[in-house]
Amino acid sequence: MRRVVFNQKGGVGKSTITCNLAAISAHRGLRTLVVDLDPQGNSTHYLLGHPGEELGTTLADFFDQTLNFKLNPKKTGEFVVESPFEGLDVMPSHPELEELQSKLESRYKIYKLRDALDELGGDYDVIYIDTPPALNFYTRSALIAAQGCLIPFDCDDFSRRALYALMENVQEIRADHNRDLSVEGIVVNQFLARASLPQKVVQELIDEGLPVLAPYLSSSVKIKESHEQSRPMIHLDPKHKLSQEFVALHDTLARKYGV
Repeated sequence: MRRVVFNQKGGVGKSTITCNLAAISAHRGLRTLVVDLDPQGNSTHYLLGHPGEELGTTLADFFDQTLNFKLNPKKTGEFVVESPFEGLDVMPSHPELEELQSKLESRYKIYKLRDALDELGGDYDVIYIDTPPALNFYTRSALIAAQGCLIPFDCDDFSRRALYALMENVQEIRADHNRDLSVEGIVVNQFLARASLPQKVVQELIDEGLPVLAPYLSSSVKIKESHEQSRPMIHLDPKHKLSQEFVALHDTLARKYGV
């Protein structure tokens, strides 16, 4: 399974959701890969403990290779870095992805990520793809390469308005480029169970027939500690309420889609 985590709005928890679900997959014994397409590199830093600038090989090198013919190009596996967590690998981001974007777009390299992940073949049971907060070259590449799409949602009216356009964009990619792509569900993040507005907004999504996933992820200061220590919740504090919510969400997806 290749799963992209996508929302055009920033600050909705894409990297947090990507890394914590991936960490649980690996913890459960699945061979797991995180592909960090966001030039900000939050997933890279979260899982590896340092930014892409400190690494020898990143996705910037991979995409740069697609622009320049080489007699002996590196294989996709050479752009993969082991994380400190067993069974969990990363294709790390780098700020240079921002500079490469226009060149990649103009030369129509939109299928290169899909081809690269195809090359990995059976090396991984599940691949999670983190994306920038924009519908750009990298996000389209991810949607073309993926089978499932998770949409983080942070319970405010602005996010709700953007949600409809976002789902239309996903369906357009599906129609034009990737028939295997489906919206697996909306992940409610930073949920305040005792506040009336989040409950109202989420219930309206459900009433409209949108695929809202349960459980909802609670708002917690513990996640900041998780970021600071570069340890996903399942490793930092597996008994914490938020850790258990991530586990339950992971298991919901596993029951529905097998991984």
